[in-house]
Amino acid sequence: MSGTKDQTRQEEFKRATAGALRAIARNAEVQVAYQPGPSGLAGKRARLPLPTRSLPPAEMARLRGAADAIALRIRHHDEAAHAARTPPRREAKEVFDALEQARVEVIGSQHMPGVAANLDARLAESCEAEGYDRMTRKDQLPLTAALSLLARERLSGHPSPPAARRVLDLWRDTLGEKAENALAEMAEARENQDGFARAARKLLTALDLAEAEVEAESEEEAEGDESGESTPQQDSSTEGESQSQESESAMGAQPEAMQGEGAEEEGESEEDEGVAAEGEDRPGGPQQRKDVAPSDDTSTYRAFTKQFDEEVEAADLCDAEELARLRQQLDQQLSHLQGVVSKLANRLQRRLLAQQQRAWEFDLEEGMLDASRLARIVVNPMLSLSYKREREADFRDTVVTLLIDNSGSMRGRPISVAAMCCDILARTLERCSVKVEILGVTTRAWKGGQSRERWVQESKPRNPGRLNDLRHVIYKSADAPWRRARKNLGLMLREGLLKENIDGEALDWAYRRLRSRPEKRRILMVISDGAPVDDSTLSVNPGNYLERHLRKVIHEIEQREAVELIAIGIGHDVTRYYRRAVTIVDAEELGGTMMKKLAELFDEDAAAAFQRAAAERAPILG
Repeated sequence: MSGTKDQTRQEEFKRATAGALRAIARNAEVQVAYQPGPSGLAGKRARLPLPTRSLPPAEMARLRGAADAIALRIRHHDEAAHAARTPPRREAKEVFDALEQARVEVIGSQHMPGVAANLDARLAESCEAEGYDRMTRKDQLPLTAALSLLARERLSGHPSPPAARRVLDLWRDTLGEKAENALAEMAEARENQDGFARAARKLLTALDLAEAEVEAESEEEAEGDESGESTPQQDSSTEGESQSQESESAMGAQPEAMQGEGAEEEGESEEDEGVAAEGEDRPGGPQQRKDVAPSDDTSTYRAFTKQFDEEVEAADLCDAEELARLRQQLDQQLSHLQGVVSKLANRLQRRLLAQQQRAWEFDLEEGMLDASRLARIVVNPMLSLSYKREREADFRDTVVTLLIDNSGSMRGRPISVAAMCCDILARTLERCSVKVEILGVTTRAWKGGQSRERWVQESKPRNPGRLNDLRHVIYKSADAPWRRARKNLGLMLREGLLKENIDGEALDWAYRRLRSRPEKRRILMVISDGAPVDDSTLSVNPGNYLERHLRKVIHEIEQREAVELIAIGIGHDVTRYYRRAVTIVDAEELGGTMMKKLAELFDEDAAAAFQRAAAERAPILG
């Protein structure tokens, strides 16, 4: 009886929340759907997390806050105006979107105390859930979250939630005067989306996240205070001079800005005998050198320093309590997907077990008595008894490594789906005596970390090579049972873990681990949503530096044939890199695609075994 009451209460709450969302948005055509996972908005379709039947007060406040945030975006946001000023770079776009969301929430809730309370409760709960109160270093707080919280403080005049204040204080001291002025301008223009977007772009420019807008010069050339920022758009060399002076800011430097810096450094180093030849190919800076060094020799790729790289177990990156919470969060987000992927996993399991089933040899002189032949002995006692013996099918012992892209662009749905698919696949293959290793690849920091600091301290030598601190995460080693490693996969959902991706070295690392395994068959599956990107490295090296190295590593692995390499691209064409690859559009397709490609590999193995057996029998049959 209580279950029926809870369900009725849940449905009433869903209807009331949906009605409130439409009322605040002033749009009766908005469709509201409740699904597991985070909230979101696509056109006129709003997606809210599916509430539990018990509906505790904290969950109700969180859901109302999510609904109010969507409603205010519908009411106060102009998508066309936003898109017109959205920067092209991924990281800058994420920050720009977050700043606009802060704006609509602040201006939309200033005259609605109930909405303001819901949004505050949601923000405070989010800060606590992400562990902001435990952060002691500035780089632990993601850039998008930091700038969004700082902007929200300026726009609303209210302090951030207590959990975030300590780590935000570390950010405030490093913004710089231009960024502070941009925040002040954003606060003044909060009621005007176009003016706010213009000020937000100035903030991104001040932090080297995006270039200054070209149109700013033509529209505001009469205002002397803006002329210094628009000048770089006229002259690329001037851009290099102005932005290189700020390249040592705490936010790092973007690739476009650092091209100019590279050009300036080339000019300074023309006196060096060792670089005189390269100096002839200017004036464009490092991008012009893209065609100067076409060699695919592995020696052309190097790391400036490997001192700060780390290979770490997932359990060492956070405490056990947080790991358990993240795992629970993963299970909740993908409860509806688990059933679909499990069905596919069961099909794969049946295929593998069928290949491992034993066969029988009949009409032998010794072994187990063949009861099916006893009838003929009864008919003719002179016939000898017939025996049979069981033999195992030819199924090679196998190990599978899943290499997961842990870059920032995987944040949200893609990384959640990838974590769950890895979990189900590891469980399935373990039942079939196939060992599975799950690895993640990212960097320790945005914008280069300690490697870049060392490079700056050493007077910025030219062509430094890879200029970031690698972080290679072991979620599950091949010999670890699934039950011990299942919690580790929740770490992929931890805010701040996903940063940049240097795929070539990551692939080589996974390959070397796999080569050391004793199994006869080794399979390496790569899951990624983009090409290798590390702003710090690409800003001071040729533009195709990381991509060229990735292609070289892939070529070597595929040529050696010691490991079977396969790649799955999420919204990114990986077929131009890998010989055996597939591209999917939606992360929801990942589970089925992983099962299908592995099934194809094992079917190929079974077919090859059948052909070998047939070839061995051919002389006898002939």
